[in-house]
Amino acid sequence: MKDFFLFLGKFFKHGTAIASLAPSSPWLSRTTVRNIPWESARVVVELGAGTGPITRVIADRVHPDCRVVVLERDPDFARLLRERFAHRANFDVVEGDVRDLTEILKQRGIEQVDFVVSGLPVPSFPKPLQRDLFRVVKQVLAPSGTFNQITEMPWVYQRFYRRFFDEVTFVFEPRNLPPAGAYFCRGVKESF
Repeated sequence: MKDFFLFLGKFFKHGTAIASLAPSSPWLSRTTVRNIPWESARVVVELGAGTGPITRVIADRVHPDCRVVVLERDPDFARLLRERFAHRANFDVVEGDVRDLTEILKQRGIEQVDFVVSGLPVPSFPKPLQRDLFRVVKQVLAPSGTFNQITEMPWVYQRFYRRFFDEVTFVFEPRNLPPAGAYFCRGVKESF
């Protein structure tokens, strides 16, 4: 409940800069990463982790030799994530902005990532920030990798993500409150 009230407070304070009224359910968290082949993943990046429900699922499934970089802009969320995941040698929780992701990864000796998992409210971002985000994703995401995006608006944003990616699939998760899902996006377009 503590996570719920922290999240709710952030939502009321920052509005659409926070993706949801509450953290993702365990069902939505598992759905969001269900396409990741954990035995072969070497680098996973999570953007906008909030209180860490998806991070928890990643931590449960990831191999010790896979690096996980968790990027969170909000200082309270970042502190909470460090408290929860700093003991994991392969996890790196960074308080920072998604526009700096290339540099953040470079500082850690990472040039390419296998999967980007996003809890960010991307459709609510101003258009320049949307373009910046997807340019950064294009720079760091392996050609075979996917950009996994949670949503609490099932199917509504399919056309939105198709503007930025060659291939977009959606998986519905009815057990989340409200019903939600995840987009799996592959092949960032050359221009958008």
